[in-house]
Amino acid sequence: METETNNSGDLKPQPNTHSTFTASEISLRITAAATSLTAACLMFNSRQSKVLYGTPLDARYTYTPALKFFTVMNVVVCALSVLSLLSVFMLVRKFSSSVNYFYLFLHDLLIMVLLAGGIGAATTVAQVGKYGNSYAGWMPICDNFGKFCHKVAPSLILGYLCLFCYLVLAIISANKARQMKV
Repeated sequence: METETNNSGDLKPQPNTHSTFTASEISLRITAAATSLTAACLMFNSRQSKVLYGTPLDARYTYTPALKFFTVMNVVVCALSVLSLLSVFMLVRKFSSSVNYFYLFLHDLLIMVLLAGGIGAATTVAQVGKYGNSYAGWMPICDNFGKFCHKVAPSLILGYLCLFCYLVLAIISANKARQMKV
């Protein structure tokens, strides 16, 4: 990264590189907000009712705590992504100190951990729903509730895409906090 030294000897990023980082950061935050919102909407609409062996059965995300956590986590991540986008716009107006970028890094890291927990739990439940567990006697449900499973799978894929966006954002924020001088 190109840097220049001001009168006090502090290193400041050149505006061209700063604008590139800022543009990528803004686009990643918008992508993360959009993917988490879409994942939540898919989960909100993932339900299917069916009559099996004369018994009416439902498959809904609210019946599994892991899928509920995943859905709520996506709504929270979307809201926090929009809030962090506003803070990035405030940081763009002036070259801020590294402390502000460090707080942004902590924010990104916290969201990344939250996403990883929600996606891990939901993926585990989805795997059991698709394949069952013969050792525990759990039967797969995706054979009977295909519509439900076909909405959960893309939601998980979008969750992983959001997690990747926040991984890159955490790296960018850490890099900016390390390069900036107070």
